[in-house]
Amino acid sequence: MNELLIEAFIFLSAAVIAVPISKQLGLGSVLGYLIAGIAIGPVLGLVGDEANEIQHVAEFGVVMMLFLVGLELEPKKLYELRHRLLGLGGLQVGLTTLLFFVAGLAFNLNWSVALAVGLILALSSTAIVLQTLNEKSLMGTEGGQSSFAVLLFQDIAVIPMLALIPLLALPELAGHGGHADAHGASLVDGLAGWQRGAITLLAIVGIVLAGKYLVQPIFRFIARTRLREMFTAFALFLVVGISVLMAVIGLSAALGTFIAGVVLANSEYRHELESNIEPFKGLLLGLFFITVGAGIDFSLLEEQLGLILALTVGVIGVKFVVLYALGWFFKLRATNHWLFALSLAQAGEFGFVLLSFSLQNAVLPEPLADQLLLVVAISMLLTPILFIAFEKLVVPRHSQAGSERAADEIDTVSPIIIAGHGRVGQVVNRILEMSGYQSTVIDVDIETTEGLSKLGFKTYFGDAVRPELLEAAGIEEAKLLIIAIDNKQAALHLAAHVSRQYPEVTIAARSFDRPHTYDMYQAGVRGAIVRETFDSSVRLGWGALEALGHTTDKAKEAAQVFFDRDRQMVFETAALHDPEAPRFSNKEMIAKAREMDDETAKMIRSVLMNTESAAD
Repeated sequence: MNELLIEAFIFLSAAVIAVPISKQLGLGSVLGYLIAGIAIGPVLGLVGDEANEIQHVAEFGVVMMLFLVGLELEPKKLYELRHRLLGLGGLQVGLTTLLFFVAGLAFNLNWSVALAVGLILALSSTAIVLQTLNEKSLMGTEGGQSSFAVLLFQDIAVIPMLALIPLLALPELAGHGGHADAHGASLVDGLAGWQRGAITLLAIVGIVLAGKYLVQPIFRFIARTRLREMFTAFALFLVVGISVLMAVIGLSAALGTFIAGVVLANSEYRHELESNIEPFKGLLLGLFFITVGAGIDFSLLEEQLGLILALTVGVIGVKFVVLYALGWFFKLRATNHWLFALSLAQAGEFGFVLLSFSLQNAVLPEPLADQLLLVVAISMLLTPILFIAFEKLVVPRHSQAGSERAADEIDTVSPIIIAGHGRVGQVVNRILEMSGYQSTVIDVDIETTEGLSKLGFKTYFGDAVRPELLEAAGIEEAKLLIIAIDNKQAALHLAAHVSRQYPEVTIAARSFDRPHTYDMYQAGVRGAIVRETFDSSVRLGWGALEALGHTTDKAKEAAQVFFDRDRQMVFETAALHDPEAPRFSNKEMIAKAREMDDETAKMIRSVLMNTESAAD
């Protein structure tokens, strides 16, 4: 017991120290976990072979992660991904395996060994990539969705790979690695192929039916008991039970739990499942990354440093070229193209599983397996650095390249100019068009301008901050400039320039928050300055008053009072705003805001009290 507690203390201490520091430095949590593992393993020697045993438990974090991914992926969305799933995913696995297979033959490897190496290196790290994409809010991008589709295909592809590897066994390696099944005893061992297939199909159908008809009633029953810990217990029971079922029939636990997650994606208890599984998933994934770092064999790395690094760079390079070519073929452009290619260029955690399975089935010689283990681990270790390169090098370069591309020639001008045609500018433009007004719309994003123009919303490509483009758009004759740029500094620069050079032009602007509103006011904007979430927040407050029993008319009236008074307060306090002073330190401004808030509160309560008096 004491030994177990000491090991737990070592792992937790390393994580608690390394991960926050790594996160603070912008390196991400994954790199922090890997560094923690290197520190307590190869560097300090606090853990040894026990890290390999812990890794088998920690791999369950990947299973939990795929269950949560399934919960977020409704069947409808999965159907929408089918082209990327089969096209991008299938071609990536196939082409990458083929290239590594050919490279293996070129290095005089046996064809079966070369094929096994190709299969192992074709996979990417689902755990690292998905977690990093979510952490950096890149999952919703086109590049993130394409990466997810490829990872999903890879995870499914692991199953036929596990079935194929035993067929590649070499007689001369028999007895060196053993032949034990990497997944333990299976009830389908020794059965004919059609029997194994039938059992597999029945198991998957069983998971689907149980998720659809059995899980919901059980959750309702547990909800009536009001025992929150039972939700956690049942959520874990669900994931562990499916994993056991998959292991018994010789399939991937990750696939089974993913299917279960997809089935439960429309469940009313989906969020309850997520909140109960998430902490376990996070801890186990972190533990998995620590064990990867702790398992790096630095003695072998030191002996063969040049070879290992060359192989690692070669693996990342080959995969990057394949991914970049596929991204171009499937019309991923600009930053999405680079995000797709860089995020998946490493080897993955399932590579460890396939390596172990290949050794146990006499497919790979042990020296080669040890080298590949280092290559997989180091490539995973480099993944967060690839994401940093994407953020620091690719994104700025493409933004600059986009701004340097020749702007469209503006062939028609109107008295209204809209700078920015994103989620705010599009709505404003539609309202104006439906009201009979024509606008000259400018946006700096190539995909946006081309896509919206195809839909009938004429949008010119260019950077509206550039004076020459504004002149071409007719700023000298314009009556109204609407600034809807999704960039604080660019919006301020544009507002200041136009208010200074063309004071007769009315400027209406989108702002991000109250401080930005003050900045826009001081930049010279005297038309409407609308905080992007203000109106929706006021409507939510209106709805809250209705939910508390106030009539719709009075709730609306109270919300309107707040709306008018808040806008008035913003403009009155804007004159007192000092952009150089720390936030919340301007005493005169705070006093004015409190005074107006007190007056507004009395007005709103008067409105609502009148409701109650009328009801009496």
